[in-house]
Amino acid sequence: MTHANSAPEEDRPTKPALMRGLRRRCPNCGEGMLFDGYLKVKDTCPVCHEELHHHRADDGPAYLTILLVAHILGFVMHIVWVHLRPDPFVMATVLTILCVALCLYLLPRLKGMIVGIQWARRMHGFGGTS
Repeated sequence: MTHANSAPEEDRPTKPALMRGLRRRCPNCGEGMLFDGYLKVKDTCPVCHEELHHHRADDGPAYLTILLVAHILGFVMHIVWVHLRPDPFVMATVLTILCVALCLYLLPRLKGMIVGIQWARRMHGFGGTS
């Protein structure tokens, strides 16, 4: 229900914000870099000056990273073992390197995605009324 005195808020589509976050860009403009370093979200976008300090990504990106990497590597481990039967030490070494590389690649992208979703849904102070 909408109230007679409430003004409709500007629509923020979730999918573009999510995709911008996956690219580690500002969820508002898609131009400015979202991170200052590897995982620290900038307080404001350098291009559109959107405030980004409201985010509350917390443990969500790490949980999603573990979930994805474990499923991917479980599938890869099964296929490699069934078809190639490598030496266990070689397989463990290759899978460990792959695990670390995937985690380092996915973690900032998934954090950007979560910040983008929070921005689009106006969660945790993003776009609240003053």
